[in-house]
Amino acid sequence: MKLADVESNMQKTIEATQRSFNTIRTGRANASLLDKVMVEYYGSPTPLKSLANIGTPDATTLIIQPYDKGSLNIIEKAISMSDVGLTPSNDGSVIRLNIPPLTTERRKEFVKIAAKYAEEGRVAIRNIRRDAIDSIRKQEKASEISEDESRDLQDQLQKLTNEYTGKIDKLLAEKEKEITTV
Repeated sequence: MKLADVESNMQKTIEATQRSFNTIRTGRANASLLDKVMVEYYGSPTPLKSLANIGTPDATTLIIQPYDKGSLNIIEKAISMSDVGLTPSNDGSVIRLNIPPLTTERRKEFVKIAAKYAEEGRVAIRNIRRDAIDSIRKQEKASEISEDESRDLQDQLQKLTNEYTGKIDKLLAEKEKEITTV
């Protein structure tokens, strides 16, 4: 059991939580809104960003320009079927998505979703800590490390856990501010 491995896993959890936050709408156009959109392309689900260039010409519009013009209609259909909640408009060469301003109720919903993602991240970090502590206790039982070493490692693990849950709390505060800012 190495603390570097535990820290690496916790960092990956932070990154996954950040990616989840990026998929939440904030009232401004952001290409990462479409990160989870999958398009059925030649029989296999393909991420939208692999099939098209996604741009933001202004704060309220996303433009999707497919690399293959023949895929325009299937991309439009995939966006309509996704949980993005935006209606695409197709002009024959690009797809436009207009991002409407968020209502107060919708902003509150998005804050709740962000809080849920943050809690999932915190739980994942606590699970990493639990697994590491189990590993330390097994090493102690097998007399590979002393009781003092075990306590020291567990204290270090707790400090790491506190540091990374603090990072998630900070990310959540930033996302809430971004969502609630009109």
